[in-house]
Amino acid sequence: MAVIRPYLIWPGGKSHIVSALRAFLPPGRRLIEPFVGAGSVFLNTDYPEYLLGDANGDLILVHRTLQTYGDAFIDACRELFVPENNTPERYYALRDEFNRTTDVRHRAALFVYLNRHSVHGLMRYNRRGEFNASFGYRQKIYFPETEMRLFAEHARRATFVHADFRNLMGQARPGDVVYCDPPYVPLSDTSNFVEYAPGGFSWSDHLTLAECARALSKRGVTVVISNHRTPATESLYQNARIISLRAPRAIGAQHSHAARNADEILAVF
Repeated sequence: MAVIRPYLIWPGGKSHIVSALRAFLPPGRRLIEPFVGAGSVFLNTDYPEYLLGDANGDLILVHRTLQTYGDAFIDACRELFVPENNTPERYYALRDEFNRTTDVRHRAALFVYLNRHSVHGLMRYNRRGEFNASFGYRQKIYFPETEMRLFAEHARRATFVHADFRNLMGQARPGDVVYCDPPYVPLSDTSNFVEYAPGGFSWSDHLTLAECARALSKRGVTVVISNHRTPATESLYQNARIISLRAPRAIGAQHSHAARNADEILAVF
């Protein structure tokens, strides 16, 4: 089965492991993803319903806008993907516009533009909640029209919510399946990049997530969590079945072989 690619570039996206991951997601009435990101797992599974959340409000805004407006939103995004907008001057002007605008549909379209034009597709925010990733200097920019159409079609079965993972996991019931892809535990001090949304993701959050997974498993809900394989995560998920995966890691990593190819785990509760 061919992997459907998401329309956004996203740190830690799961396109590279989704084929292996599917084997550990059992059938159910609904898939809940508290860290939906660009939606690789959502796009490559076939559940009757989806409850998809993220702490990044702009991400949920853009998914909802595509879900609601479809072709009209795709057309609005396409207008921004012109050669004259692929310069540092235009990028930073449009980045400032994104941070100032109160027009939610325009903000969503600018989000798609920024995602494809920023360095490595980083979606990074400062402490004031302003998007501040730098220009990416790509010679050619791909407009993901096909991917947007596939996402909009699959989203007919989905509900998108801007929420903390605790909120979404609290809604899980027997018959649901939960897949969690939190910002990963860092492999080193230089790879600790978790500012995908204002506030980041702490070790305390990882502990709470593992506790939520254990609690749900006792109620008959399967929970699968992705993370780096480290002594810390192996201890964190000691009550779960651990599956090892080898996967590339690019965004926020130093350019060494060890950083590009890191051991990952799936913890199955």
